[in-house]
Amino acid sequence: MEYMLMFNETREELAKRDNPAAAPAYWGAWQAYIGALKAAGVSKGGNGLQPPRTGTTLRMVDGIRTVQDGPFADAKEYLGGYFILEVASLEEALEWASRSPSASAGSVEVRPVMPPPPSA
Repeated sequence: MEYMLMFNETREELAKRDNPAAAPAYWGAWQAYIGALKAAGVSKGGNGLQPPRTGTTLRMVDGIRTVQDGPFADAKEYLGGYFILEVASLEEALEWASRSPSASAGSVEVRPVMPPPPSA
């Protein structure tokens, strides 16, 4: 079964990406985690995301497009990246989620991936 792990990080944790003193430990933890996913053969892919300030939010209201720069809501945690895993159970997906750097410095949302809709 496929699960998506969405890694939510605090503003302080995201700032470590570009901080010369903190970046090596930050990226080292992620490289170790990604290496473990790949070595176990459970990763189907994933990516880190650029900071929230680079995002754009679109809404359609009564046929009118509204575009806002950055994240729509002021949040305490921001989506920093994701992975799709192929594992046997939710418990196994949760075990992988608990090993991620975001588990102790933010949160990890684990959600089953929907299968494709039946062909019409």
